[in-house]
Amino acid sequence: MKFRSLFLGAVLLLAPPLCARDKSDEVIMMNGDHFMCEIKGLNGGVLYVSLDYVAGTLSVDWSKVARLESKQLFIVKAENGSVYQGAIKTAEVPTDRPVEIQVLEAPEKAHTIDQKRIVDIAETSEGFWQKFNGAVNTGVIYSKGNSTTQYNLGGEVEYLRERSSYQASYSGNLSASKGATTSTRNDLMLGGNHLLPWNNYFYAGFGDFLQSTELGIRLQTSVGGGIGRYLKNTNRMTFSLLGGFVWQNTEYSPTSTASIGTQNLAAAAFNADLKAFKFDKTNLDLTASFFPVLSDLGRVKLNANATYYIKITGNLKWNISVYANYDSHPPGNLPGSDYGSSSGLSWTFGLR
Repeated sequence: MKFRSLFLGAVLLLAPPLCARDKSDEVIMMNGDHFMCEIKGLNGGVLYVSLDYVAGTLSVDWSKVARLESKQLFIVKAENGSVYQGAIKTAEVPTDRPVEIQVLEAPEKAHTIDQKRIVDIAETSEGFWQKFNGAVNTGVIYSKGNSTTQYNLGGEVEYLRERSSYQASYSGNLSASKGATTSTRNDLMLGGNHLLPWNNYFYAGFGDFLQSTELGIRLQTSVGGGIGRYLKNTNRMTFSLLGGFVWQNTEYSPTSTASIGTQNLAAAAFNADLKAFKFDKTNLDLTASFFPVLSDLGRVKLNANATYYIKITGNLKWNISVYANYDSHPPGNLPGSDYGSSSGLSWTFGLR
């Protein structure tokens, strides 16, 4: 499939440049432990670091960090939506005061943030390749009884900037069984968002390319955008809502009873995105999109995707994924819904 080849080619090109740097950062824990390391970043309440004498990446509870300092450039995001870029260190405060982190944009310009209010810290640099992170997922199921084979392949890549991020994700599923027609589904999504001057507001644009034999879709192209807001934005959970508009072009596959051809429609777009984390163990990604069709009143569409990750070791995780597509008035005699689930292994790079 072209979708798979393009996406995996991009992942292989992006992953190798993510090399380690000198272990010159300093981290001191509340129990007195002190080590020199490379700070990778903060995600889901976990501070990721690597040491010269330890294989792989260590996961450190962010709430138990007493002091840290690094001259490396980081992108730091706070609960109120503010974003800063610079070196980081712990501010000098009395021992009875909460820990505060300073982001040093320049020697004479520093931003001080309460440690508990920091949502995310991403290692970056002036270079292009160091701003990427992502994951690759795969899984296979085989049953001898009815000669059934199912496999899934997917992944995601994110490029970070100070107030913007750009994403690409792919998911593909194939189910083949003796005596039955092979069923395939491929979905490639592209998107980007940029924070607005107002706290936790952003604007976003997206493109989606879907192929589904179950829905009789040869290629469905969706392009849209809108304004969104983070309703919850902490290092344990993020939840955002977005409203806007989408244009959709669908090329249907020929069927035995009808030749539908191509269909165009315009719709309002409402999207919800939830990410929840549990310290270095599990995390949940859930997205749902609702499209009331404006060019065909009374018709609605719904897309939903959910993935639950369980850490095995290091960058290796086990994932369980569920997807669903729904159309209240599909054309011709085509089915109005498609849903499925898969499970397999995930390998992450960067801070996924």
